[in-house]
Amino acid sequence: MSARIAFQGELGAYSHQACEQARPGCTPVPCTTFEDVVEMTRSGEVDMGMLAVENSTYGRVADVHSLLPKSGLHIIDEAFVRVHVNLLGVPGAKVQDVREAHGHVVILPQCAGFLRAHGIKGRVSSDNARAAREVAEAGDVSRAALASELAARIYGLDVLARHIEDHQNNTTRFLLMSREADLSRRAEQMMTTFIFRVRNIPAALYKALGGFATNGINMTKLESYMVDGSFTATEFYADVEGHPDDPALRRALDELAYFTTHLSILGVYPADRKR
Repeated sequence: MSARIAFQGELGAYSHQACEQARPGCTPVPCTTFEDVVEMTRSGEVDMGMLAVENSTYGRVADVHSLLPKSGLHIIDEAFVRVHVNLLGVPGAKVQDVREAHGHVVILPQCAGFLRAHGIKGRVSSDNARAAREVAEAGDVSRAALASELAARIYGLDVLARHIEDHQNNTTRFLLMSREADLSRRAEQMMTTFIFRVRNIPAALYKALGGFATNGINMTKLESYMVDGSFTATEFYADVEGHPDDPALRRALDELAYFTTHLSILGVYPADRKR
């Protein structure tokens, strides 16, 4: 029996595409929300969960980073998916027939230029693949979906216009989550993701991060989040290149721990080749 991977969206979603890319041969399991993905993975109903975390055009995917620290799950892999946005319509429809294009709130800004140039109004849908399914069910030539070619094949739609995204490097980063951590060194280039809270002293963040500079560690991501709605309690989320067993990164993490009240590694995993 193949492993099962939960993802947010319906069959044909970009998260479904990420599952096929990262773990070909596994069984994709669609979920309504990111919370459902986390819960199904945590409960053992599925083996892994695929979560979208950021897009090169849109930016951070809301809510996901706040879910990760509380999920009890571990990052075991990452996948960079080249997001090609396509205008999908019912068979026989033409671009000039389309008056409305339905897609997730994240995808609409990614092709705003195309929609504006063709006089098409963007309409928010909870999921791109769902938009494709609903367009197929409606059978209306004036309605289209913004989705993947995989969705077009699944729901029997025509690709009216291919690759309409405004930026040609449009990419979404996904994280593959598991109940069990895998801290083994599985590739030459590894990534480490962790969260931390600094002590309430002057220049605490500056001092906490100094070890990464002095040890030559490349930090590719650093974001802050309020904790429990408090303006005084801040949690930081970071991605760095390297494995915790690397002497340089170990020294940097030891120095970081001295200035923090909480430090937790969320995952150690191979860097995607598209980095």
